[in-house]
Amino acid sequence: MSDHSTGHDQLMNAVYRNQRFIYDFTRKYYLLGRDRLIEGLDVPPGGTVLEVACGTGRNLIKVGQRYPNAQLFGFDISTEMLTTARSNLKRAGLSDRTTLVQADATDFTAQGLFGLPNFDRVFISYSLSMIPDWQTALARSLGQTAPGGQLALVDFSQQKQLPRWFSKGLLAWLALFHVAPRAELTAQIQTLAAKNRGTADVDHLYRDYAVLGRIRPPLPNAGQTAP
Repeated sequence: MSDHSTGHDQLMNAVYRNQRFIYDFTRKYYLLGRDRLIEGLDVPPGGTVLEVACGTGRNLIKVGQRYPNAQLFGFDISTEMLTTARSNLKRAGLSDRTTLVQADATDFTAQGLFGLPNFDRVFISYSLSMIPDWQTALARSLGQTAPGGQLALVDFSQQKQLPRWFSKGLLAWLALFHVAPRAELTAQIQTLAAKNRGTADVDHLYRDYAVLGRIRPPLPNAGQTAP
């Protein structure tokens, strides 16, 4: 497991030390597609759900309310964000079925963090665009998703169908927060699904403002016929 010695944890703490207090209020206007991601998780009764880079806990609260029997897990590299997440989840009455820890999205296992073999559902919301080695984080997250489960993600797309002035302004503003939309995200989702013999669905939302992807690992022996 990572000891967070790369300095990314320190950077994220610096970015969110004060931002965390207004994060949810401000981000609701431009982190689009998060609730659509949650609606499509289709968590089984009593299922386990992990949010990678859980931030303030906003999404975990939504998951807990939408799926009242789900067991919730989350981690973030920022201790500042985790402080806010714990407070928010307690206020929402979800502390008793939520476990939060500090961890690095590029170097974690379900067993090492939570003593579980994997999770029924794993999701990543607007975080890959902030993780330098986002390809490793995505592959690692899929590796902790149960066979027959679902890895879901939503993040900024390339705004190809939006006015150039809008896209240019958005990218410049996001860069102030160390956010860089990943041009290769759609291709990476499809490649990773194929490599692991799973299926992938990708939607480009709001005129390519955001990309919503889902990867479903196959069940054991899926596609094999009985002798």
